[in-house]
This record gives sequence, C-alpha cells and structure tokens, in this order.
Amino acid sequence: MSLSYECRQLIDSRDVDETGFCKASALLGHMQEAATQAAEGSAFGRDALLHSRNAFWMLTRIFFRLRRPLGWEEEITLRTWHRGGRGAVLYRDFDLLAEDGPVGEVVSAWVLADVDSRRLLRLADIPELQGTEGENCKTRKLTKLRRPAELVLAERRPMHYSDTDINGHVNNTRYADFACDAVGMPRPGQFLSELRLGYLAECRIGEVLEISAGGAPDRPFVLGCDAEGKARFEAELVFRALPLD
Repeated sequence: MSLSYECRQLIDSRDVDETGFCKASALLGHMQEAATQAAEGSAFGRDALLHSRNAFWMLTRIFFRLRRPLGWEEEITLRTWHRGGRGAVLYRDFDLLAEDGPVGEVVSAWVLADVDSRRLLRLADIPELQGTEGENCKTRKLTKLRRPAELVLAERRPMHYSDTDINGHVNNTRYADFACDAVGMPRPGQFLSELRLGYLAECRIGEVLEISAGGAPDRPFVLGCDAEGKARFEAELVFRALPLD
C-alpha cells in the first residue's frame, strides 16, 4: 500500500527574512515536519522505531528547487512519499504547490540509525517499509558535491543549545542558516532557487565549525569542518533573478 501524505502549511512571520521571503531553513523545517507526520501515520514513526529497533531517522542529504520565492502569509500544500532505496538509504520526495500551481520540489535521503551506536540499519531488514512506496516517484539521486579548488574562511561558529534537536545533535535546518550566512543574504534582485545540502557527520553542543565558502557568485559552495579538519557538512546554493510580477 502506497503511503503518501499531504498537508497544508502557512509561511508565517517566523519563517521569513527582511524581504518577506521564506528562509531556506524555514522551508526545510516545513519539509521535516511533513516527513515526520508522514512517518508517524505508519509503522515506522519515531516512537514505533524506538520501541521496535531502538532506531531513528537521520537526514543525510537534501535538495530543493523553487520556481519562485515563497512569501509571508502564503499557504502551501506539501505532498510527500517515499520511493524506497538501496542499502541503508531511503529516498523521500516532495512536491510543493501554491495557489498559482506547482512552485517547487524536494528530494531527500534518509537513513535509520541505532540510537546508541549510530550503526545504520539496512532497509531490507525493515519489512514494514516493503510495498509502501509512493507513485510517480522522482528519479534524482543525491550524491557528493563537487568542491571548488579555493575556499575562503567565512567564520568559526560554535554549536549551541539553540542549534540542537530531539536527537541530541545540530538540527538539519540549522545548516541551511550556516550556509546562507557564509555566502551573504539577502541578495538584491535575487532569490535562493536551489539548495543542496550534505550532512557528513553529526555536530553537537560545544563543537566549533570552521565554515568556508567559494565557487561562482551565483552558485557558491560552502564547507563546514571541525577543528581537526573533518568535513561535517557541505552545501551548494543557486541564486536566480527574482521573477517579474
């Protein structure tokens, strides 16, 4: 049985920046909530998985593309489904719709990790997932990003309590803020049309990330490393001209 999920969410005052457009982190937050609710309505929600396998879902990569920016007080419809995967990685797709029709799409990759050891579980060992894939699945795969030859340090950023979530690590949405801060936003006459994020290793309270940026002005790359130089996250942003009204 296909397990698709649909909900309507409002872009409110907490979601937007000084331009009145939805921030990338806020959009990822709406995606996270839709994915959580979709899973909670099944046998592989958070509580069910903690009880049956001592495991939780962890986002490893995400991509979004917007045709236009989303504005304050705009109501959007999120449609989401999972499309299965291979090995330990499960893909979840999203479509974003507004009053004027489709406005964007999202592709995300998730893994199931043991709460204590962080060991990954194989999807084939989760019978509840079998036969629940959505219809009209997307085909995009999320892979490692191409790193520019030259990167310049943008900031050294400590990880704080306010960055963390229920899993005890820095929440996935915060890395979008780190990336946007590193490249400079907002940008007059432009909007963030695409974002690719790779979560390479967990970050926790007290750690300090050295965040560097480089690449083309309209397609910058951001890398976050710990004090030992180990990469913790990577991001690629694509800026496009604001559409004419």
